[in-house]
Amino acid sequence: MTAIPRGGERIREREITEPVALCLPDGRLNPDAVGWARGALHDTRLPGWGRNKRFEYWSVQTPSTIFTMNISHHDYRANVSITCIDRSTWSEIVQGGNTWMPRRGGLDRTADREPMQARRKDVLVRMTPTDRGTLLHGRSARIDVDVEIVAPDDHESMAVVVPWSDRRFQYTKKDNGLRAVGLISVDGIVQEIDAEHSIAVHDRGRGRWPYFTLWNWGAGNGVTADGQALGLQFGGKWTDGTPSTENWIRLDGRLHKVSSHLEWRYDPADWTAPWRLVGPSVEVTFTPERHLRHVFDRWIVKSRGDTCFGTYAGTVELDDGRVVAFADVFGHVEEVERRW
Repeated sequence: MTAIPRGGERIREREITEPVALCLPDGRLNPDAVGWARGALHDTRLPGWGRNKRFEYWSVQTPSTIFTMNISHHDYRANVSITCIDRSTWSEIVQGGNTWMPRRGGLDRTADREPMQARRKDVLVRMTPTDRGTLLHGRSARIDVDVEIVAPDDHESMAVVVPWSDRRFQYTKKDNGLRAVGLISVDGIVQEIDAEHSIAVHDRGRGRWPYFTLWNWGAGNGVTADGQALGLQFGGKWTDGTPSTENWIRLDGRLHKVSSHLEWRYDPADWTAPWRLVGPSVEVTFTPERHLRHVFDRWIVKSRGDTCFGTYAGTVELDDGRVVAFADVFGHVEEVERRW
């Protein structure tokens, strides 16, 4: 496919407004599924076995803590995990891990309104959709979670299908700006989570991936310079050369698609130096506060993630010409490498 020039380029993306199947009956990508939607309109069943990737990831941020929950099933490998980061020390507790050659199935249904549960040894993760949002329940030796994620009635999220070919493609649904209410216990110390001081981020994926993938992802939540509720979602590298992006911003619940590939400028020799995200309508700087690295390397199978937490500032121009300005918007950026 055509390489993306420096500085990014604008593209045309189709908005999907009716339910559609991700795959054709033979397992290839359905061409009608390529595009983006303001919610979960794709039937994401993936026929066959071998290179399928399915995952559900949640992150909840409070002034003192960031915790995550993950269920993933990659045909020959499954992962269940709960993590907790103390924002005062940036120390991290990780519970769970991989199961090799798991039973077939897992996260294989249409997904949006069905409960999902997985266990690995003493780690249990359950995600249950409700009329208001999603119940997150987790149990492990050191971390227990009972939290409800709540979305306003007029809250929009984005789903997009990224096609590398008719046999390699990814559906992703990204959401942020959600509120969390409940309890998390870490080493026996209970923390109450309230909606006013919490933000939740959701990442859902269903697809059939190539062996090697490299991506950038960034998300943030805050307010604009004129006081509107703001959600930021940016991605890069893995979508370059395709007719799709995962870029958007949300203003007071309404999603605005950013249909251009972005150039991500940062220094892998110094992850805590400022990052710049540049495109035809985007001029954004991310200033890291902390860098965390995770590496799992078994030669053929490798997973590396370099994640920074910090703040966004900059501008995004909307399709109607309005320029949205913001500063001090807390969030994260990452570079992730996968070989599987």
